[in-house]
Amino acid sequence: MSSNKINSNNWVDLYADYLFNYAVVRVSDPEIAKDLVQETFLAGLKSAVNYQGIASERTWLIAILKRKVIDHYRKTNSKKGKAEVRMSYSKQSDAEGDWLEEQVADPLSLLENDEIENEELGLAIQDCIATLPKKQSEVFIMKTIRGLSTEDICNELNINPSNLWVMIHRARTTLMGCLNDNWFKI
Repeated sequence: MSSNKINSNNWVDLYADYLFNYAVVRVSDPEIAKDLVQETFLAGLKSAVNYQGIASERTWLIAILKRKVIDHYRKTNSKKGKAEVRMSYSKQSDAEGDWLEEQVADPLSLLENDEIENEELGLAIQDCIATLPKKQSEVFIMKTIRGLSTEDICNELNINPSNLWVMIHRARTTLMGCLNDNWFKI
């Protein structure tokens, strides 16, 4: 979108099915998925003034939905909610759109909707995290999975923000290499 004006009148027609398919794969309950999509639309309406038009409306709504899914799992304190992971696809770039969560899959893709494959990927990610040096692993889990603030992590581990972001970057690079070697080449 070139302008940053939101056209929420057509959201249900344009995005409801896509958002529902995205949510139902992640929560495995159609009723919860419907609720999350409704919450996404409400949050989108409430934060429409913050929409900058950098991403398409659909991508922006997916980003909101992702946070709703994470919040849902945090509320239920489940393992899946703690497994949200950010990783770079590209070792050369930290650019917008290169992060794993931003690579929104086609909801009709059989592989993306395959629960067993998603579970296996989750296990592969956990295995790769286990290979990281202890401090990198600790920082990565605290920031990316647990969602702690930079300040809290730096205070707890007695490091500065620059060190934290270097460790996060190194962890992401190592994790992507590990996943490339052990998962994506299957």
